[in-house]
Amino acid sequence: QVQLVESGGGLVQAGGSLRLSCAASGRSFSRYIIGWFRQAPGKEREFAASISKSGLSTYHADSVKGRFTISRDNGKNTVLLQMNSLKPEDTAVYYCAAGCPSAVGGTVACGSYDYWGQGTQVTVSS
Repeated sequence: QVQLVESGGGLVQAGGSLRLSCAASGRSFSRYIIGWFRQAPGKEREFAASISKSGLSTYHADSVKGRFTISRDNGKNTVLLQMNSLKPEDTAVYYCAAGCPSAVGGTVACGSYDYWGQGTQVTVSS
């Protein structure tokens, strides 16, 4: 069982930066691939980035590549999403999720996430 809590959202002007944090409880945190997703009003949930269990492998969606960076610290049970050069279209509720405990070590792809946080709002003004 893993509980996830996101923080760090807020209101920022276009071109600005935010750093989201996903804090996990439970001793099995390092067993899971962690993903960040986002959902804008009236739109479907969208994948943003994922990171392997060790943190050595990452994957970023084309929409955020070069602007967002996912990282993790298993010693602190934390995953970060550094967001730079923010655009109004990045406005959404951002969620972290944990899944695929049986995945091979360097894998970043996870087809089914088992645990989700409650989300944190990110609003980018133009």
